[in-house]
Amino acid sequence: MSKACDLTRSSVEAAHAVIKPLIHQTPVFTSSSLSASLLPAGKHCKLYFKAENLQKGGAFKFRGASYSLSCLSRDQLDKGVCTHSSGNHAGALALAARDRGVPCFVVMPSNSAKPKIDAVRSYGAEITFCEPNNAQARAATLAAVQERTGATFVPPYDSVNTILGQGTTFLELVEQVVPEQLGAVVAPVGGGGLLAGIALAAHGTGVRVFGAEPAGAADCARGLKEGKRVQNVDADTIADGLRTPVGALNFPIIQDKVEDVIVVSDEDIVDAMKLLWERLKLVVEPSGATAFAAVRSSDFQRLGVAGPVGVIISGGNVDLSKLLPWM
Repeated sequence: MSKACDLTRSSVEAAHAVIKPLIHQTPVFTSSSLSASLLPAGKHCKLYFKAENLQKGGAFKFRGASYSLSCLSRDQLDKGVCTHSSGNHAGALALAARDRGVPCFVVMPSNSAKPKIDAVRSYGAEITFCEPNNAQARAATLAAVQERTGATFVPPYDSVNTILGQGTTFLELVEQVVPEQLGAVVAPVGGGGLLAGIALAAHGTGVRVFGAEPAGAADCARGLKEGKRVQNVDADTIADGLRTPVGALNFPIIQDKVEDVIVVSDEDIVDAMKLLWERLKLVVEPSGATAFAAVRSSDFQRLGVAGPVGVIISGGNVDLSKLLPWM
């Protein structure tokens, strides 16, 4: 990268000023029935759903990809960008690169979902497949692509510029709920770029920040309890976007600025996903429903959050050729 900023709220604000013309300001939805369903001890809890499933590319990842490209030199852009991803980051980077006329090279596992492969190809990126579930194969394939093309690697989550771009989600949310003041915000955590970015953006605002993680990939929650990052996770969860271990750059930010990470079951995630489809009429993927699943949990409701809660719907890229998980 040609430049990188400090990991501060002001840097998130600077990132937002850069990418604002490039991204969608995604809408915020409310639902009286969903809010009323969380009535703990007779206390109403208003929910604001930030619909990043309606972002370009169908997920929040477009924010970080756009800002990362904005931080590259002209020479780097001419040579192109590359990454490894089986899902939303691949599509986001391919789309952001296409919009700027920048070559894009993506390494994807050979077992990646066909709709995601088709999306990356439709955005004009060149795909190189690698052996699935093999980090060494992925790294070696990416290294070969970089050597051949001279492209700059844009990490999916563990990068300063990626984190700052993702944090802009929170800046928009707080502006959109004015004059109300959020009591808390809940975001899903996989690699941790979104949660870390939101934690930076929320610093000093008085808004409590919580993460949400599936039980089948709960390395971040475990790491917070043990006081050190868990580097490997044998993930087994329907939330495919959250199967990645939390990044080395993201974990200390989460450790310092996130109050807790709430762990939910796949059953909880599917129930939350179904409710979002039914009540908000939104196409939401399992990873995108995880924050709402956490808010519905007794663990969250025991926290005594005062004021409305922001819920980040992180994405909506669902393979509609398959049965929905509640069917």
